[in-house]
Amino acid sequence: MKALIYDQHGGPDVLQYRDMPDPEPGPRDVIVKVAATTVNHLDVAQRNGWFTIPGFSLPHISGLDVAGTVIETGPGVTRVRPGDRVLVNPSMSEVPKGSKLADMDDLYGVLGVIGGTVAGGYAEKCLAPETHLYLVPDSMSWRHTAVFPTCWMTAHHALFEIGELKAGETVLIHAAGSGVSVAAIQWAVQAGATVLATAGSGEKCAIAMELGAEDTCNNRTLDVAAWARDMTGGAGVDLVFDHVGEALWEASLMALKPRGRLVTCGNTSGNSAVIPSLGYLFNMGLKILGSDPFRYDEFGPAWERYCARDFQPVVDSVFPLAEGGKAQEKLLSGDFIGKILLEP
Repeated sequence: MKALIYDQHGGPDVLQYRDMPDPEPGPRDVIVKVAATTVNHLDVAQRNGWFTIPGFSLPHISGLDVAGTVIETGPGVTRVRPGDRVLVNPSMSEVPKGSKLADMDDLYGVLGVIGGTVAGGYAEKCLAPETHLYLVPDSMSWRHTAVFPTCWMTAHHALFEIGELKAGETVLIHAAGSGVSVAAIQWAVQAGATVLATAGSGEKCAIAMELGAEDTCNNRTLDVAAWARDMTGGAGVDLVFDHVGEALWEASLMALKPRGRLVTCGNTSGNSAVIPSLGYLFNMGLKILGSDPFRYDEFGPAWERYCARDFQPVVDSVFPLAEGGKAQEKLLSGDFIGKILLEP
């Protein structure tokens, strides 16, 4: 098979599009012919060596999001069969014995991740446990499918499992043009919450409005906390959904109402954050919540909700797999809205 692989850290030039041995399934494994995958910040961070998750090793094939067709199954597989259109849950928690990807299920240690620690979707074929495959409706496109695992599951877990967002609450969502925020806006609106969104350009703010946000502001030119308080009649928001980190950290805290919650699931603008006033934090009863890995039993119900609703998967651009380096450079530029995809 062809794959986009790297065996040393560095810029996009370390990515090599070359022939690799086809994966071979264990008794409970399946081989998926990849139809589409996505480009994520983790792909670039690990390629550059800026950060690697526990269990990462070189050489590596990235690609956290895998959608495609089953072409081969191990002898113990009963859940799917060749020809099935499937989506892969990339988190290798609760993988059964008989899979080559078993025994990597420490959620707070070495958690196996397809495309993160083991070979992922930057290839023509991908190995996955049968238990981590979900059927894709015939009417759903591969591009609509592929955006789900990383962005939509991250947003769902952060908003509902960690943030406990409820109907009638107001949530402030940053970086509205990013894939995970595109998902978060739609999940929150569908759940009956009011969404206030921020972004770095008018175009990205406009997308947020189209997706159902009540109002938006440019977070590079306006006082975000003051705007959020103005939009809530001075009260502040119930929840902040943030994956920007350092750049908007203080504004996020100051935008919260008493006993408000800030859920963080990323740090794209930097890894350091300062609490401007501990007195303000405890006097206001604010909660800062880290969004940990989603659980295995969350994936199926969230996927069913996604399939049943008319959600909009915003796709910025699609590159052939051989041009994955260009796709990653586009991601780093910030000049995109939604998700960037690769197709073998």
